[in-house]
Amino acid sequence: MERAGLTRIDDDRCSNLRWKGMYINVPDDPTMQHGNDRLFWCHHTMNCLGRDGKLVDEYECHEGRNCYEAL
Repeated sequence: MERAGLTRIDDDRCSNLRWKGMYINVPDDPTMQHGNDRLFWCHHTMNCLGRDGKLVDEYECHEGRNCYEAL
């Protein structure tokens, strides 16, 4: 389960943005220290660069980019 506040999970993010937290389905354990690895990738390119050749992350993948696809 993705922890709120660590990654922008708003409805206006690109549908191609991926991060590890999307694929981990475990309950939050407040006794464990959280590791925020900040690793993002594009579903189309399967690496850290989007189709426009720019870096991807929860802030850069917005509607202003020509490769942006709404959720």
